[in-house]
Amino acid sequence: MSTGDIILLSVVGDVGKTYRFLEEIALADVGFVATGDSVSELFVAAASAVIEAMVNPVSVGTNWTREVRLSQEQVDELLFDWLNTIVFLKDAEAVVFRDVQALVSYDSDANLWHLSATLIGDHIDANRQELRTDVKAVTKHLYEVKEKEGTWSAHVVVDV
Repeated sequence: MSTGDIILLSVVGDVGKTYRFLEEIALADVGFVATGDSVSELFVAAASAVIEAMVNPVSVGTNWTREVRLSQEQVDELLFDWLNTIVFLKDAEAVVFRDVQALVSYDSDANLWHLSATLIGDHIDANRQELRTDVKAVTKHLYEVKEKEGTWSAHVVVDV
């Protein structure tokens, strides 16, 4: 690919959840903006973008499932931990993912955001799966999570 080539992958999942890859990020990074009409939708959209960067999810089976539970005081830190957990599981368990579900809630008494999520996928098999890039980590470079007029968005850069 030459420097003049522009690749824009825009995927719209369920209503209210979208993400768009950013081509102006450095060559060793992949950036995206994820949005959702709720925090939970944002977490699913951002996870879907990380998964799409790694593999074509349609090419992945459903023989592996993992429940993930995380908590943080700040929603942006919870999303950061969640996305890095996906990368960690890919490396530690040698799996890629087909589907993701997430429910995010806020406990005002404890001042904590909670994530309850499920990842569904299969062990990595280059003969059966359309592998894309090896995402190494989610970075804090340009990282931002915000809510505006009922829409949540996250600007995320992953190291590849």
